[in-house]
Amino acid sequence: MPMAAATVNSFLHSLHSIVGGVVVSPAVGPAPYPTLVAMPGDHPVPGPRSFAAAARIGEVTAGRRGNDVAVVLMSGGASSLIGAPLRGMSETDLTTLCELLLGSGLDIAAMNAVRKRFSRWGAGRLALALAPAATHCLAVSDVIGDDLSVIGSGPCVPDTNTVGDVLGVLRRANLFTRIPQAQRDYLEGVSRGTIPDTPSQAHPAFAHVTARVVGNNRAAIDGVAARARAGGLSADIIDTRLSGPAALAGETIARRLLDARAEGATGRCLIWGGETTVALGGDRAASLSGGGRCQELALAAARVLHDAGDASAGITLVAAGTDGRDGATEASGAVVDGATWQAIAAAGHDPARSLAAHESNGALRSARALIPRRETGTNVNDVVIGIL
Repeated sequence: MPMAAATVNSFLHSLHSIVGGVVVSPAVGPAPYPTLVAMPGDHPVPGPRSFAAAARIGEVTAGRRGNDVAVVLMSGGASSLIGAPLRGMSETDLTTLCELLLGSGLDIAAMNAVRKRFSRWGAGRLALALAPAATHCLAVSDVIGDDLSVIGSGPCVPDTNTVGDVLGVLRRANLFTRIPQAQRDYLEGVSRGTIPDTPSQAHPAFAHVTARVVGNNRAAIDGVAARARAGGLSADIIDTRLSGPAALAGETIARRLLDARAEGATGRCLIWGGETTVALGGDRAASLSGGGRCQELALAAARVLHDAGDASAGITLVAAGTDGRDGATEASGAVVDGATWQAIAAAGHDPARSLAAHESNGALRSARALIPRRETGTNVNDVVIGIL
């Protein structure tokens, strides 16, 4: 919504005529201009609202002319918000695939390499629908390296992955035999050449497209640092990006904070940015609602801080998603310190079992450590803040 409102304002100042469009976001509000339609989408797994939004985009893109200008404003979360299956595949198949990927432990680049193959608007297909209109894609990035072919599953740029790459990702993650049969048949058909591949760089539609990143995680952590300094703290941005298993990242960060504390640091803020992963097992739906990656990171950090005893005094850690939602939960993250682990136990939960079972949400809720879900209007990965 903020991106759409800013663009409307720019167009009105430059006397452009805004003939139509659709704005899709997690929480819908009034459209920023009378000719635009505002619709909600589902996140992190596409659902009925996403399918309806994708269909409306199809209506908006129909009938574009060569003298039209199309602006695509994209942020993290777009893969799900406008997620819809390719023709001939079912909505249930796409939902199943996305749930499997979210619980696989794969990073966002690997997940979207797979997702875009089966998404109506992924892998450059939106650019094809908008041609021959001149298309400008402005992206707020939620991926390491700001790769436009990964952000939102790359609706306006060519697919940089081959079908062999996709098959390799699925087989290494032991997912190929678990995805729906229609999707396996599709990938094998593309491999044999009996089904068309995703559009390549040579496709004429891409000659009409310009695409660039206008915001990313670095902007968020720079903002955290500025706010910390305004509050009288020294602030250090850690250059190593958050990545890999969430629990391992939480343990590593907690030890880094303990080391800084042992060196006598106080009045100091350490900041990390990026995105970790969680590999789930068993029932996907139950696991996805058990807690997001930020909550698992925070719970793992809480154990290290607890085990350190008095050495953790004065250390507080915040882990949260910049989109205001951590996984399929009603929390955006958590705040923990050296007392959190024991507070969970005192509330009748076994924090070690909760961490092992990827059920951080209930454990942290019992200690009143959760940050409630909120709509931030952006999505640029996660932020972890350690305060000494």
